[in-house]
Amino acid sequence: MLSLTYTAALFGIDAFLVTVECSATKSLPDFNIVGLPGVSVRESKDRVMNCALNCGIALPDMDVTVNLAPADRHKEGSALDLGIMTALCRAAGVIGEDVDLETKCFVGELSFTGDVRAVRGVLSMALEARDRGISEIYVPYGNLTEAAAAVTEKTRVFGVRNVPELIAKLRGEGEVAEITDLPTIDPVDGLSFSEDFSQVKGQARARRAVEIAAAGNHNVLLIGPPGSGKSMIAKRIPSILPAMTYDEAIETTKLHSVSGLIPENGNIVTRRPFRSPHHSCSVVSLVGGGAIPMPGEISLAHNGVLFLDEFPEFSKSTSEALRQPLEDKRVTITRAAGRVTFPSSFMLVCAMNPCKCGYFGSKRGTCTCKPADIKAYLSKISGPLLDRIDIQMEMPEVDFTEISDKTDSEPSGAIRERVEAARELSRERFRAAGYARYSVMSNAMMNGDDLKRFCALDADSLRIMEGAFRRLNLSARAYDRILRVARTIADVENGGRDDGSGIIGGKIGKKHVMEAVQMRALDKYW
Repeated sequence: MLSLTYTAALFGIDAFLVTVECSATKSLPDFNIVGLPGVSVRESKDRVMNCALNCGIALPDMDVTVNLAPADRHKEGSALDLGIMTALCRAAGVIGEDVDLETKCFVGELSFTGDVRAVRGVLSMALEARDRGISEIYVPYGNLTEAAAAVTEKTRVFGVRNVPELIAKLRGEGEVAEITDLPTIDPVDGLSFSEDFSQVKGQARARRAVEIAAAGNHNVLLIGPPGSGKSMIAKRIPSILPAMTYDEAIETTKLHSVSGLIPENGNIVTRRPFRSPHHSCSVVSLVGGGAIPMPGEISLAHNGVLFLDEFPEFSKSTSEALRQPLEDKRVTITRAAGRVTFPSSFMLVCAMNPCKCGYFGSKRGTCTCKPADIKAYLSKISGPLLDRIDIQMEMPEVDFTEISDKTDSEPSGAIRERVEAARELSRERFRAAGYARYSVMSNAMMNGDDLKRFCALDADSLRIMEGAFRRLNLSARAYDRILRVARTIADVENGGRDDGSGIIGGKIGKKHVMEAVQMRALDKYW
């Protein structure tokens, strides 16, 4: 007897539908899986047969062949178990022919006891099944909340605890859990943080710099002696970023789901990610890769912050691997198994000391490094990589009067309001320009045409830029990035007010350009 149903498999963060064709004939017992299965998929036959035995499902002696189509795509992972089990039960007559399996998709790993275990990447699989016209999607109960994003008027999503429960449901003899509500973004949960900018003493210029960076999603480098508050400020940046949109939450959840970072019964990701890998991490762990490509830290920070503390301590090959993702907002990994592209639109925040001992240029500590050692330390960050960091801010030591001040600094909530107002201006510009994804775009993502349209300079501002270009020996990329930062500064200052120029966000003035130039003037170090 031949039976057919659907399951799904992952490739990168995307899923593809897998047709399960099960042919069973009365013969000496045998079980084969074809269709380019990976090791974990080939082992599925042992999980399926032992699951059936321990659940009391009577399977006659049969010669079983399972074909996983399309046969030219590699399948890996244990999520195909439930689809294979369902097709086998139909072929063996356990599930009647009146049950329409061809409109259903089954995803989940089987245990020997019959329980259906949670798997990685359920959100991607459920969305792919929905988009392919599947009307009923069955996932592990532990992944049910995550898969809720696939619910529509035409698509129902069920959570299965065990195989007997599923068979009873398909026979019409029982029910399984079903989710009917789409996931929502809770602004209170997404914007509540224990670490707040009200706890930061002093460092007004650095606070201003990260506010501008957050408003435009610009990359930041904080440089200063030990104890100046670099890490403290960096860890509070998520508290001033705007809440994620629904589309951003779905993108971020897909990346975290395929990486196994969504806990069982976990919801979609509502907080912007903050990833802080140790400086000993490898290129693969940062960028992604492996025999079967998986996302790295830069993709797990998508729509959030990637914080690299002790930046020069990262190996040269690791830090240089950031160059292409910072420009393209995505990373493409090619392996024998195929070519995978992961999104990586993140805000890069780096912190570093000015030298190995940390006290070069300090007014308190005495630097013990030789000039050659200082040069070697700073040269670990190449010019091309430094070019891609929009804002480069020096942070001096905080003096005693600032530390001992009992007055709280401005809280994150007040800063976030200005950030959100500036972001709304940029979204309005992109919406007027016809961008389809305007809701998730930022000033840092402007291309050359956008700079001409939105960042035109008057004669005074142009003279300031010319002087900075020649004095600081800037590259064309650095010039463009200063324009982007100046655009964001103007947005923050206008905050939605009309300056009479007729330009959304107001026109860029010379004070905006001057501040943008000052935010990357670290030529005394390089």
